[in-house]
Amino acid sequence: MEQANASSGIAVGDECKMKFLELKAKRNYRFIVFKIEETSYQVVVEKLGQPNEKYDDLVACLPPNECRYAVFDLDFTTNENCQKSKIVFIAWAPDSSRVRSKMVYASSKDRFRKELDGVQIELQATDLSEMSYDIVKERAIS
Repeated sequence: MEQANASSGIAVGDECKMKFLELKAKRNYRFIVFKIEETSYQVVVEKLGQPNEKYDDLVACLPPNECRYAVFDLDFTTNENCQKSKIVFIAWAPDSSRVRSKMVYASSKDRFRKELDGVQIELQATDLSEMSYDIVKERAIS
């Protein structure tokens, strides 16, 4: 238990905030995948999705047995036929990942999420069915 408490003192690298601001303000990226470096307890950028990439490209980047955080710039059309965009935060914690890793990600999520000013939708997923594009779009529209 002691390690989980220590892990909530996680550091967020400046690059994480900078890349997120670029995604939000300049739309330089479609998505960002973040990982926690377990040796330094620091959140770092693992992958940047190019503006032409799709939601499926983000899903393909998420490891099947490891936790990650991700943000995705979702473009969608509302029921009133308006074009909109919302930033989705995803906490990915597959059932098959290590217990310790799940604890570190769970205890750090809220603090990290607060660093990303401008996220409008938050999603937690333990398998791909919980973060299907249809679910994300439905959350965005409602």
